[in-house]
Amino acid sequence: MRGPQLYLFYIYAPWLDESFTEDLCAASLHGMSQRSRNLPRRSCLSTPGSSERFLAKAPTVTADMTFLDLEDSVAPNEKVAARARVVEAIRTLPWDDRVLCVRVNAWDTKWTYGDVIEVVGNAGERLDEIMLPKVQSAAEVVAMDLLLTQVEKNCGLPIGHIGIEAQIETARGLINVDEICAASPRLETIIFGPADFAASIEMPVLTGGVAIPEYPGDHFNYVFSRILMAGRANGLQVIDGPFLKVRDNDALREFAQRTKILGYDGKWALTPDQAAVLNEVYSPTQEQFDRAWDILETYRVATEENNTGALMFGDEMIDEASRKMAIKFLTRGERAGLSRSTTA
Repeated sequence: MRGPQLYLFYIYAPWLDESFTEDLCAASLHGMSQRSRNLPRRSCLSTPGSSERFLAKAPTVTADMTFLDLEDSVAPNEKVAARARVVEAIRTLPWDDRVLCVRVNAWDTKWTYGDVIEVVGNAGERLDEIMLPKVQSAAEVVAMDLLLTQVEKNCGLPIGHIGIEAQIETARGLINVDEICAASPRLETIIFGPADFAASIEMPVLTGGVAIPEYPGDHFNYVFSRILMAGRANGLQVIDGPFLKVRDNDALREFAQRTKILGYDGKWALTPDQAAVLNEVYSPTQEQFDRAWDILETYRVATEENNTGALMFGDEMIDEASRKMAIKFLTRGERAGLSRSTTA
């Protein structure tokens, strides 16, 4: 266990059922939600949970991850009815091996616990994750972890089967992002929500998640970097939120390069066309992938056979830091389905 979860566990453990605490400890020691933790998330397709048409379409879209939404894209009067539609979609539609997630409503609403109990309790093993929006403190993640453990135990899922994705969408959430990212071993990703964040800090814009030409630079660069550092320090994937100008794929491609260059794993897609663009943007090129292979092979020979720690690779000096960078390219390329096309 990590951070606040460990603290709260020791406070409440004497009052918890003995088998419950044993399950929780075992899940923490052996890791959680291993199927989806390291799968690619270049494109994360948002799908309204109240729309049978969009739910049926979602499995046909080539996206690394799909989340079925019970929050912002669902009208208040439809939220309860949408739960059953989402469960039916998870159980009956052909989802291939992508990451499959449901975004529940935030803890400050009346729907959160019902979303979790009904969806996780009935969806079966194919559901990988719950996405928790508008996270402002580590305690909110801990609460979701504990609720998921109870639901898993009652519906027969392995303890720790369901992962958590947390969204940073407020000023307070950003201030507490380090503690949030360390709050639970169920956490798999941390996500930036640009529109709600812009509203939270009273930024004078009417469209979130797009470039602002009047600003001399990237107005979210600090936020992107801050979330990235917290996520990487805790072994999480880091995802950018939606680009709302859904008919301008050239602008999407340009804007997505900002977080791709920083090191983000992917970005939300609102349409099939956006998903296709993001799959390309957040993948290494074949040339980069092959070069990473060549660097690793050359460095291995130098260090293991020639006892050399630094050497020339073409017109560039490479060393241990070069090896670490090359491994990251290799990992991302393999996630994207690339294989080596040249030999060292």
